[in-house]
Amino acid sequence: MESSLVKDNPLLLAINRQKTIYDGFITVQVTESNILLHCSCKLKHLLRGYEHIVKQKCSLWLQEVGLKSRPECSSIPPPQYYSQLISEMETLGWDKLLSIDTEFQTLRLKVQDSAGRQHILIIKLKSKHPAEAPECSADLPLPLLITWTPQSTLAQIHHQFLLVLESLTEFWDVLDEIDRQTWILEPEKPSRSDTMRRIAIGNNVSIKVEVDPKHPKMLPECCLLGAELVVTPLRNKLNANMHLWNPDSSLLLNLQDVLEIEFPSPATHEKSAFSVECGICYSYRLEAELPDQVCNNPCCGQPFHQTCLYEWLRALPSSRQSFSVVFGECPYCSKPITVKMPTHQF
Repeated sequence: MESSLVKDNPLLLAINRQKTIYDGFITVQVTESNILLHCSCKLKHLLRGYEHIVKQKCSLWLQEVGLKSRPECSSIPPPQYYSQLISEMETLGWDKLLSIDTEFQTLRLKVQDSAGRQHILIIKLKSKHPAEAPECSADLPLPLLITWTPQSTLAQIHHQFLLVLESLTEFWDVLDEIDRQTWILEPEKPSRSDTMRRIAIGNNVSIKVEVDPKHPKMLPECCLLGAELVVTPLRNKLNANMHLWNPDSSLLLNLQDVLEIEFPSPATHEKSAFSVECGICYSYRLEAELPDQVCNNPCCGQPFHQTCLYEWLRALPSSRQSFSVVFGECPYCSKPITVKMPTHQF
């Protein structure tokens, strides 16, 4: 009796030697008017006369977690779903499971690539697993494409994900070198999916690079930020030396060669040297925005947030606007300064 009961209901576990007391989970289906038990005939027979207690506990639980308003709750996996899930996890290895939700449908797996980087793979199983393909997601710079058939397993998803990670090893090596050896202004806390880095060059001068995940050592998209009197010579060097780019060398060394500079590093400079606050709001970071609008007057060079400078100039009667550009005077030195309308203002 005991073996067949556990076989038909794999989420039940005997907690005494006599195997007369069990703990675990029973599948229920929630409808608008009732709560139906989904279990084997043997278990239904054992629960006869106690259905009202089970349904009462289910109702209380549903009220606590607010699941009555969730339409997906009507799709309850059959008992075989749980048996299949347990079997697949035993094959994959329970040590790879970080967490699983209360519905046993969303799994978070930990995966380590060949370079020792830790990744998290999120798998959302459908109630008809494995007949239906699961939804898979991870912190990657490219869409995660998983091949799935009704015969596929979690172990096969894990293997495919490892292959994807290996294909991105060079991309992450490039960005890890930049993160180690330069001061990164943006993003503040890079994730594995971020392809952009804004690297400090000097006081109020930086370069924004967009690295191609498929060709990480090729010349990236570059955008120099800062006062024109400083940025223009750097832009000229970049255009003149572009032919010197060597795909066999590291991206960081190539950037230094074509710009004819050395990037400040954590070993030689403090980050505070590049975190100059905005001259209007007196803060460095305004939500996700940095003060990258710099006065071109060599005697001034005061940085501003684009939003702050735009609002400041627009409020002055002496300023004028042409399309999306506002022309006015620097709040500090009164020399001419211009700013484009922030994109969120359009």
